[in-house]
Amino acid sequence: MRFTKRTALLLICDAVFTYVAFALASVLTGLHSEVFATHEIYFQIGVLAIINVLVLSAFRLYNNLWEYASIDEAIQIVVALALSTLGGAVFLWIIGDWLPIRVYFVSWFLLIFLCGGVRAVYRVGRQKGRALRSKEPDSDRLRTLVVGAGETGSLVIDRMTSKDPLMPGLPIVATDDNPEKQGLRIHGVKVEGSTDDILKLVDQYDIQQIVVAIPSATAEERRRIYDVCTQTDCRLRTLPNVRELRIDELGDVGLRDVDVSDLLGRQEVYLNTRTVYGYVSGKTILVTGGGGTIGSELCRQLCNAAPKRIVIFEMYENNAYLLRKELTAKYNDVRIDIEIGNICDKARIKEVFEKYHPNVVFHAAAHKHVPLMEVCPREALHNNVFGTLNVVRLCDEYNVDRFIFISTDKAVNPTSVMGATKRMGEMVMQYFARNSKCIYSAVRFGNVLGSSGSVIPIFKKQIEQGGPVTVTDPNIERYFMTIPEASRLVIQAGGLAKGGEIFILDMGEPVKIVDLAKSLIRLAGLKPGVDIKIEFTGLRPGEKMYEELLMDEESTLPTSNKSIMISKGQEISYEQVESKLKDLESVIDGTDEEAIKMLEEVVPTYKHTTNISSRKKARLALSEKNGEEHDKDAAAASSAPASSDDGGIDPEE
Repeated sequence: MRFTKRTALLLICDAVFTYVAFALASVLTGLHSEVFATHEIYFQIGVLAIINVLVLSAFRLYNNLWEYASIDEAIQIVVALALSTLGGAVFLWIIGDWLPIRVYFVSWFLLIFLCGGVRAVYRVGRQKGRALRSKEPDSDRLRTLVVGAGETGSLVIDRMTSKDPLMPGLPIVATDDNPEKQGLRIHGVKVEGSTDDILKLVDQYDIQQIVVAIPSATAEERRRIYDVCTQTDCRLRTLPNVRELRIDELGDVGLRDVDVSDLLGRQEVYLNTRTVYGYVSGKTILVTGGGGTIGSELCRQLCNAAPKRIVIFEMYENNAYLLRKELTAKYNDVRIDIEIGNICDKARIKEVFEKYHPNVVFHAAAHKHVPLMEVCPREALHNNVFGTLNVVRLCDEYNVDRFIFISTDKAVNPTSVMGATKRMGEMVMQYFARNSKCIYSAVRFGNVLGSSGSVIPIFKKQIEQGGPVTVTDPNIERYFMTIPEASRLVIQAGGLAKGGEIFILDMGEPVKIVDLAKSLIRLAGLKPGVDIKIEFTGLRPGEKMYEELLMDEESTLPTSNKSIMISKGQEISYEQVESKLKDLESVIDGTDEEAIKMLEEVVPTYKHTTNISSRKKARLALSEKNGEEHDKDAAAASSAPASSDDGGIDPEE
């Protein structure tokens, strides 16, 4: 129990109420002279008061935020006081003191009234006081429609009514698909119609803000509701599921703007610690590329599984520094170390293995941007193939328990240099998995929402600048999942590995990039094609129209996790992997054309395509673009859009 001034006040009140309740009970039952015949009664009631406080504390009724209390807390008070009264009666009977049963029974009712009443008064006082102190007139508050009349919707309406700054808005009307709730009122707000009536209600009540408060709805239901809501000009907001929060967290929960991950309607995947603890807890974990989008999130999620130490190996010191600062502030029991270096530097990465002797390695370091790797294919070879080879060899040499390689859907029937090099990385992993004690595996998934250089930050920036939003092709599709979800599944896949598997993550349904662009425009309160134009620029070098998670000859096997499958394809020619690596090494110092030609030979599924007349055009466009930048900030802003590989494109390309 956290001891505060409010807690102390409640403890004193409950103790005093015990004396008051038994005194009144003795009067109401006509037994006052009998009960208070001796001074011993004050000691007896004192014992009962202590028992009451202990039982109420055991029910955590001193930690609740009573301004957000509900019927559940009221039921807890009734049950807790029933148990304490019964327990007190039994205790006094055991020690030889006894009070008439009628007194206990009446005092129980009085205690419910007194103890529950003071908490109810506190709740009303806090809410009404906040509303009275607020200087914001109702005319300045956004007229709000609340979607959902359940516990979360009730919380929203209640706190909006009390002018909670975390729940801004003026609740006007609510909707719910449960017919039994329609026509009723929640804190004075009428539940009028279902989600099918949202558009009508927005017009009827001049709604300016919609709050979606149905966290328990299925992904399909949420997608449908958001599709309707984005057809309005209203600000669209939501909040977490209050049932998943502790009572002491309710005070900090507030509304947030709906983002693109909400629109995709994917069910959130949580880390199954039972799968993970066995190979992570108490171990030293090395994350190469630990400062990148996936690498940094892997570090965050791994901290929840109680490793002994996480070593972040990263080229860019600023990323690593900020991540270490974040993690050390949040996780005191996990040692976070930073090592700056490049996986292509054999001596440097070997130093790291020698210093830390990691138990588990997550290999997230890679060149990932499709258009840039088309311009610099030998760099992709150097980093994605031979850098990976360096790490894989050291895992075998230093008896690492597990190695998890972060792959991509672009490795499937690749049309890009990046995809082909990642496919070669998969083959290197499988080659070493045959004879090493280390358990090697790879995890293959699609695009993650909001990663550096990805389409969503590009679109948001273009919308802020007034457009146009540029999409490569009206039919281009991509798979998406959130960064935390991808990282959790990667960690869980590592726990399922036996050796040599390529795990496939369930990416859900592919999304048309143009639909994503339209949704982001609507979320900004604008109309696609009217306020913000959408332009189609054509596929870029190495870019696919549709992404795939399996090659033509591959099938899948299930795992114990329905979101993770195992690729089961044709056996690769392991004997040829070493010769393939030698062939690729021979072109590292050659020309880009030689590198691409050799990649096509060693990765049979790779079919190179430029999607434009020549690669020289891509190189020229990139060099011209870089020449136009005059300072570091401008260069950073322009290079991220140029490297997007999920269907967005920089307007200058």
